[in-house]
Amino acid sequence: MDRRKWVQWLYKAKKNYGLVILNYTVTSNHIHLLVQDEKGRDVIPQSIKLVAGRTGQEYNLRKKRKGAFWEDRYHATAVESEQHLLRCLVYIDLNMVRTGVVSHPSQWPFGGYNEIQKPRRKCILIAYQKLAELTGYESYDAFRKAHKEFVNESLGNGNNYRQTDWSESVAVGSKDFVETIKEKLGLRAKGRKTLENDGRFQLREKMVSYIANSDSKNDNIGGLNTFLWDVNREFTDS
Repeated sequence: MDRRKWVQWLYKAKKNYGLVILNYTVTSNHIHLLVQDEKGRDVIPQSIKLVAGRTGQEYNLRKKRKGAFWEDRYHATAVESEQHLLRCLVYIDLNMVRTGVVSHPSQWPFGGYNEIQKPRRKCILIAYQKLAELTGYESYDAFRKAHKEFVNESLGNGNNYRQTDWSESVAVGSKDFVETIKEKLGLRAKGRKTLENDGRFQLREKMVSYIANSDSKNDNIGGLNTFLWDVNREFTDS
């Protein structure tokens, strides 16, 4: 029920703020959300505040409880387009396969895989044409075919293990992309290192936990993990 509610509020965030959604997976204890930062720095934090806050409120009301619903503040990672974006997309699709809950992402109803493969005519979450454009394909049909093949290839060759690049880095992509992000961050990048892993570069940061209150009054959960990204070909996996 809570996973379904989260997806409903995600749709509301898209309608309210124009959030460009590329993929998502709602698990039993965490969420992956891949979006494009297209309209400025406030769209993503405002959307996350709405979705996380309302989901927490509804859970607390239903269970007649108070206090924190989410354990940690969301973590944002900038992902370069084309091959890096596609790899991140597939990594998100395979989340519940890695946990052993399902054998194929099509079996998990709280993720973007099925909508990507079978586009909806109403209540659309995924930005279909954006996905094709940003991953470097001339048409959505070409992208959809390639996406399915990449997922099946990852399942077939056993290349489906947890990769902290996507969940614990500040930026992932080519060396030039990561260095550009580091330069844009300025002093906020102090102490963060550029590392290479499996043909891609990443900018790492130290993880900081927090406790957020999900009562009727909600804190703004976007501030500490919101950066002034100002580069081309930029996306966020939260």
